[in-house]
Amino acid sequence: MDDNGKMSLTLKVLLGMGLGIALGLLFNLTGLNAKDSFVNVYLVNGLFHVVGTMFINALKMLVVPLVFFSLICGVCGIGDIRMLGRVGGKSFALYMLTTAIAIATAILIAAIAGIGKGMNLNLASDAADKFTAKEAPSLVQVLIDIIPTNPIRAMANGEMLPIIFFSILVGISMLLVGRKAKSFIEGAEIANEIMMKMVLIVMSVAPYAVFALIAKAISNLGLDLLASLAGYVLVLVTALMFHLFVTLMLTLKFFSGLNPLTFLKKIRNAQVFAFSTASSNATIPVTMRTVTERFGVNNSVASFTVPFGATINMDGTAIMQGVATVFIANVYNIDLGFTGYLTVILMSVLASIGTAGVPGVGLIMLSMVFTQVGLPIEGIGLILGVDRLMDMIRTAVNVSGDAAVSTIVAKSEDKLDIATYNDPEAGMVDVSEAIHIDEGVKAEMAQAIKQTHDK
Repeated sequence: MDDNGKMSLTLKVLLGMGLGIALGLLFNLTGLNAKDSFVNVYLVNGLFHVVGTMFINALKMLVVPLVFFSLICGVCGIGDIRMLGRVGGKSFALYMLTTAIAIATAILIAAIAGIGKGMNLNLASDAADKFTAKEAPSLVQVLIDIIPTNPIRAMANGEMLPIIFFSILVGISMLLVGRKAKSFIEGAEIANEIMMKMVLIVMSVAPYAVFALIAKAISNLGLDLLASLAGYVLVLVTALMFHLFVTLMLTLKFFSGLNPLTFLKKIRNAQVFAFSTASSNATIPVTMRTVTERFGVNNSVASFTVPFGATINMDGTAIMQGVATVFIANVYNIDLGFTGYLTVILMSVLASIGTAGVPGVGLIMLSMVFTQVGLPIEGIGLILGVDRLMDMIRTAVNVSGDAAVSTIVAKSEDKLDIATYNDPEAGMVDVSEAIHIDEGVKAEMAQAIKQTHDK
C-alpha cells in the first residue's frame, strides 16, 4: 500500500499474476481448455490473447522514441565533453566494463542452467514463419550495420543498434555545438519526460495484461511453465547476487585495494532505499550521502559519478536482459548462436546509457533486445509477473555499482578519505533520516524561491 492507502502497482501486478496462475491451472487441469471449447476459443485464445497482444504492442510502440530521446538526454547529462577529464573517462570505462561483465556472466549462468528448455512453446503460424526464416547475420555484418545509412529508415524498421549509435552521436554533437543547441537539448528533455509519462500510462494496465498473458500461458502449459518460471527467478537472483558479491567486490579490490567487506556493510542503507523504490534516480540523494559521508568520497567526484551512474550504469537491467534472452530463446526453442548472444551483450551495454532509472523501463529495453535478435516479443508476458519484484533487486545492484565506481575513481584521484572509509561509525544515518533531511532541503529551496518571487 502507498501513503494514500491505495494498492501499489507492484502489488497489483503480483495479484494479477496470482489470479492468472489460478485461473490458468483451473482451465488446464479440469480440461476446460480443450481444443475448440468455449474457454479455448473465446477466452484463452480470444479475450486473453487480445488483451495480452495489445499490451505487448504498446510496449513496442514506446521503444524507438524512448531510446532516441533518453540516449540524447543521457549523453547531454554528462555536460561539456571537453571538461569530463580523467574522472569522466574512468567512470565511463568502469561502468561499461562492469555492465559487459554482468551480462556476459548472466548469459553464461543461464545457459549452463538451461532454464526454459523442453517447453517448446509454439509461436503463432505467421510469427513462426518469420522467426524460422530469419538467418542470423554474421558478426562482421552486425558491426557494419551499427552505422545507419539512413537513420529515419532504421527508426521505421526498429533497427535498434543503428538507432542507439545515431542517438549517441546526436547527443555528442549537441554538446559540441554548445549554447546554440540549448533549446534543442531542452526540447529533448521535455520529449524524454513525455515518454516517461507514456511508460507510466502503459505500465498502469500491466496488472490486467499480466493476468491475461499468464492465464493464457498456464492454460496451455500447466504446471510445467510454473516450474520453468521458478527456474528463471532462481537463475536471475543468482546472477544478480554473483555480480554484487563477486564481480563488483573483486573490481573494487583490484582497482582500489579497499576492503570489500567494509563497503558491503556501509552500502546497506542505499540498497534498502533502492529496493523499496525500484528507482536509481530516486535513490541518488541517499547514494550521494552514503559515498560522501560513509565512504569518504570527496563531493567533487561524487557529484559527478553518482548521477552519471544512475544514468548509464544499469548492471542489474543488463543481467535481466541476458537471463531473459536465454530463457525465452529456450522456451520457444530458438537457437540464437554465438552471434546472437554477442549482439545481446553489445546492445545491453550501449542501451544501458539510455535506460532511465525509473521502474518499468527495463521491459521496454528488453523488447528492443528481443526485436534485434529475432525473439518473439510476446515472450515478455511470461516473465512480466515477476519482473516488478526482480526490478527491486536489480535497482539495489545498480546503486551498489554506482557507489563502487565512485569509490574507485575517488581513490585513484586521491579524493578519498581512507580514515572515513575504514571508520565503521562514520556518517551513521538511517534511511528515514536521509529522506527527512532531503525533504528539509527541498522545503528551504521552496521558501527561498517564494521569497524571491514576493520581492
